[in-house]
Amino acid sequence: MATEHAIGIDIGGTGIKGAVVDLGTGQLVSDRRKVPTPEGGRPADILMATGELLAGLSDSFGDALPLGVCFPSVVKHGRTLSAANISHEWIGLPAEQLFEDAFGREIHFINDADAAGYAESRYGTAVGTEGLVILTTLGTGIGSAFLYDGVLVPNTELGHMEVDGVQAEKRAAYSAKERESLDWKEWAARLQRFYAAVEFLFSPDLFVVGGGVSKHHTQFLPLLELQTPIVPAVHRNNAGILGAASLAAD
Repeated sequence: MATEHAIGIDIGGTGIKGAVVDLGTGQLVSDRRKVPTPEGGRPADILMATGELLAGLSDSFGDALPLGVCFPSVVKHGRTLSAANISHEWIGLPAEQLFEDAFGREIHFINDADAAGYAESRYGTAVGTEGLVILTTLGTGIGSAFLYDGVLVPNTELGHMEVDGVQAEKRAAYSAKERESLDWKEWAARLQRFYAAVEFLFSPDLFVVGGGVSKHHTQFLPLLELQTPIVPAVHRNNAGILGAASLAAD
């Protein structure tokens, strides 16, 4: 019998959130729980906070559901190889094994942008899109996810690509807009340089733009001139939860 539900947990620099997901519809079937990310983001502290959140979900739904965790890091063979807005102690850690040992269950660990991209390809604006879909999340940095015919190609890091001699996310992330008090037109000019470079290198069939700022997409997406269609993500704050849960059950 196919699994109908799974738990997705999204660990971020400021908050850890999670819920039980209906894998058929992509809807949350529990309340979305959230706890603050412990200051410093050290492994033992994040494990403890995640355990508190998971206990609340397991109380209502049991502990037999597949569990996926998405994380702000390159994740390869269960190891976290980078650290964004969390402690550098995560770099090189066998994080998936640490979580499995702590919670006594199998866990699927994945990069947060990859989880968001998978959610959009399965339940969102990229459903049924053939060819290459590139999702980017515009926030503190720029995360990215590549999906080809719905299959995830993990651990792309387009935010670190150099554009005009500078890492793209230093000038084009939403944090740069806020830090430098850019208006929408000024910021869109920087996004244009970024997306045009990505378009030239990869010839995608669709761009999907996520992150909290995507709710303001009418302010900046129409200002971009690209050959590739570019659309806002639909799941935003729930995308990591949905993607992590879905990948855990696949």
